[in-house]
Amino acid sequence: MNFVFLGPPGSGKGTQAVRVAKALNAVHISTGDLLREAVKNLTELGKKVEDIMKKGQLVPDEVVISLIGQKISALEGGRGFILDGFPRNVTQAASLKFIFDHQKKKLDKAILLKVNDGEVVKRLSGRWYCPQCNTGYNYPRNMPKHEGVCDKDGGKLLRRADDEESVVKKRLEVYKKETLPIEDFYRKESILKEIDGEQNPDKVFQDILTAVKN
Repeated sequence: MNFVFLGPPGSGKGTQAVRVAKALNAVHISTGDLLREAVKNLTELGKKVEDIMKKGQLVPDEVVISLIGQKISALEGGRGFILDGFPRNVTQAASLKFIFDHQKKKLDKAILLKVNDGEVVKRLSGRWYCPQCNTGYNYPRNMPKHEGVCDKDGGKLLRRADDEESVVKKRLEVYKKETLPIEDFYRKESILKEIDGEQNPDKVFQDILTAVKN
């Protein structure tokens, strides 16, 4: 089975997508990870989108669609997959449907994690990571033992540029304008499943599993 995970930035869709993919033996495909890898490797694509990402803006549709199409077509063994961070607008949703039709695949469920604006800002502005081992931390839910220092390797914790509070608010504005209409797109397809993303993470996980299995 194939799924897309939707929700505002900070809704936990990335974390939950990883957990659900492992539970279902599916492939987790994160648009954000693919783009950040391109930036880190200094590819032509990475150079093109780095400034856009830092400002909290959306990467052009044609770039993201091309990346996702290549990733899906490269999957082996007929494994299902979970798309995290894609589609981000109705144009991408329609393009994804076209890709699926062309590759004779289908989207089984669109999982929407609902989280209010205040919670989003609180979650993202308190999010930090270790650049050495990529371990993530979140204030106040998951704090390191020592302020600003990674528990695993002692590395100095950093905050992604797009997690600064001013950028988070901009990302929310972009989400409401560009991504929110996708809800109706998948609602009309009768595959949208809404989940309360403000619950305990384990409860969110169980609710998602129930939704995708029914």
